Amino acid sequence: MTETPPPEHSGLPPHVSVLSKEVIEALALVEGLVVVDATIGMGGHARGIAERIGSGGTLIGLDRDRSALRCAGANLTGVAPRVELRHASYADLDEVLRELGIDSVDRVFADLGFGSHQMDDPGRGLSFRSSTSLDMRYDQTTGPTAYDLLRITPEQELGRWFREYGEERFWRRIARAICEERQRQMLPTTGEELAELVVRAVPPSASTGRIHPATRVFQALRIATNRELEILEAGLAAACRALRVGGRLVVISFHSLEDRLVKTFLRERMQPLVKKPVTAGVEELHANPRSRSAKLRVAVKTVDSDPQVGRQGAAR
Repeated sequence: MTETPPPEHSGLPPHVSVLSKEVIEALALVEGLVVVDATIGMGGHARGIAERIGSGGTLIGLDRDRSALRCAGANLTGVAPRVELRHASYADLDEVLRELGIDSVDRVFADLGFGSHQMDDPGRGLSFRSSTSLDMRYDQTTGPTAYDLLRITPEQELGRWFREYGEERFWRRIARAICEERQRQMLPTTGEELAELVVRAVPPSASTGRIHPATRVFQALRIATNRELEILEAGLAAACRALRVGGRLVVISFHSLEDRLVKTFLRERMQPLVKKPVTAGVEELHANPRSRSAKLRVAVKTVDSDPQVGRQGAAR
C-alpha cells in the first residue's frame, strides 16, 4: 500500500491546480514544517508547498492514483525538503505516519477534486463520452469497478446513490431502467452506453437543460465506486489526529455533499479560521473554469482530538 512510486514522468497532460495562491496563504507555511498533501495528485500544489518549507521541512504526499503519483514525483524532483510519496488514501494517514516514524504534523492539505487527467483518461470511464469500460476507480489496483457495482447492486440502493450522491430528480426511473437492462442482460458497459440509457429513462424535458442528463448519475457512481464520502469522513478524522495543537487543516471541496461534510467536521472538531469558504477570483475563473465550484475551508486544531471519536468517525 505504501511503497514509494518511481519518479519518472507518466506522460499525463499538465494539470492546473485550483486556488493555488489561496492554498499557500491558508497554510501559513514557514521553513521546517512537516506538511501532508493528502491528495497530492500531479504535484501542482505540492511544488508550491515544498518551495516554502525548505530543506528542513518534510513533505508527505498521498494519493490513490499511481499514475498521478509518478507525475508528482517528477514534478518534485530537485526540491529542498525531504519528500515521502505513498500510494495510499488519506484515510490511512495514521498508518503512513507510523511507518515513517512521525508522531505529528504541522499542516494537512486535501484537494478533493479529481484531476482533469483522470476525466480525460478513456481507460477510467469517468466521462459519459467514453467508449471504454465503466471503471471509475481512482485506484485501479483494487476494489470493484462502476460496472461491477451496476451489475450487482439492488435497485433500491442504486436509487439511493442517484438521489443522495447525485441529487438526481429522476433517480427512481434511472435505477429501474438500469435494472431492467440488467435483467435483459443488456447492461451498459461503457460511459456512452450508460449515458444513452439515462437519456432514454428521463423525460425529454430533462435533456434540454444546461448540463447533460447523465452528469449527476456519473457523479453518484463515481462517489459510490470510490467510497468518497466514507473516505473523506475517515480522512478528516485522521488528519485531525495527526495534527499537532496549533496545526492547520486546509480542504478544497467541489460539490455540496463534500462541502457540507467538511464544514460540519471543522465546526465540530476544530476552529474554523474563515466564516465563508474561499472561492476563485475573476482571473482564475476566466483562466480555469473548473475552479468555479471550488470552495476552500481552513481550520486550526486547538485541542487534542479524542482517538475514540476519531475511530467512530472512520467507521461510519
